[in-house]
Amino acid sequence: MKTKAPSSEGRFAYEGLDRVIHERARLSVLTSLITNPKGLIFNDLKQLCSLTDGNLSRHLRVLETEGMVEIVKGHDHNRPQTICRITPEGRQRYLEYLSTLERVVKDAAKGSKQEASPNQLRGLTPSRS
Repeated sequence: MKTKAPSSEGRFAYEGLDRVIHERARLSVLTSLITNPKGLIFNDLKQLCSLTDGNLSRHLRVLETEGMVEIVKGHDHNRPQTICRITPEGRQRYLEYLSTLERVVKDAAKGSKQEASPNQLRGLTPSRS
């Protein structure tokens, strides 16, 4: 039977940093969509995220496969139009990701306040990789 690992073990593993979201372009896409709950037209989303057509399409495909965004194709005055929206599951995963990211920031801020004392560093030499 497995025993539960002490709470300090793996404290800084940050398992909640969802690898699907953590990629810069997908984080940009989801941030844009969560701030525009009715969705965004493909070209507007492309411009907000500074992505090319192909790059945005590729990232949207990943997010759509994960169930995080929905893509609706339609027409506006006989012109094709693609609207992208975040799904409820996508919103939930994004908010969980942000909670973990907040923990990372707090841990880093706390760590930066605790400077190493000279006694801790005495006798240590930098490694040469």
